[in-house]
Amino acid sequence: MVGREIFQSELEKVEALIIELARKTKEQLRSAVEALHSSDTEKAREIIEADRELDKLDFKINETAILLIARQQPVATDLRRLVVAIRISSDLERMADNAKNVAKSAIHLGEDHGIDIHSSIKEMQEIAIKMIDLAISAYENEDITLARKLADLDDIIDSMYSSMLRELLEETATNPQKIQHIMQMAFSGRYVERIGDHATNIGEDVMYLVKGESADLNE
Repeated sequence: MVGREIFQSELEKVEALIIELARKTKEQLRSAVEALHSSDTEKAREIIEADRELDKLDFKINETAILLIARQQPVATDLRRLVVAIRISSDLERMADNAKNVAKSAIHLGEDHGIDIHSSIKEMQEIAIKMIDLAISAYENEDITLARKLADLDDIIDSMYSSMLRELLEETATNPQKIQHIMQMAFSGRYVERIGDHATNIGEDVMYLVKGESADLNE
C-alpha cells in the first residue's frame, strides 16, 4: 500500500477501537447503576475489575495514534483526526472511571443499607448513554449538528443532579443516622453527571475536528 492508504487503514483501526471503547463504557455504566439499585456488591467488584481492560484499550488507542503521528507525520485535518482520537479516548476512559466509582459506591452502601436508591440516578444514566451514542455518532460522521445537541442533554443531566442533591440533603436532616449511605448516593449521581460532561467534551472535539477551532458547547 502507498503511504496514504497505510495512513487511512491505521486511522480506521484507531476509530474502530474508539467505538469499541465507547460500547464497553456504556456497558460498565449500565452494570454499575444496576449493581447500585440491586445492592449487588459482587457485580460491583466485577465492574471494578473489568475497568482494567478499558484502561488497556485506552492505552492501545493512544499508543497507536502517537506512533502513527511519528511515522506518517500528518498535517492539517489528518493530524487533527489523530489528536481528536486521543482526546476522545481519554474522555471515554474517564467515563469508565466514573462508572467504576458508582460501583465503588455500591460496595460502600453494602447489601443491607435499607434506603431507596434515588430514581434520578437511573434516569440520568439513560440520558448519559444517549449522550455517548450521540457523541460517537457525531464523531463517526463528523457531524457538528449532532455535536451541538449534546449541550442540551448535558443541561438536563445537570438540572436533574441539582434537584436530586437538594432532595438528598433534605433527607440527611430527617434521617441523620443514614447520612453516610445518603452521601454515597449523592456521589453516585455526581459520577453519572460527570459522564455527561465528558460526552460534551467529545462534542467539542468533533467541532474542533470539523472546523479547526476550539468550541465551548456550554456557552
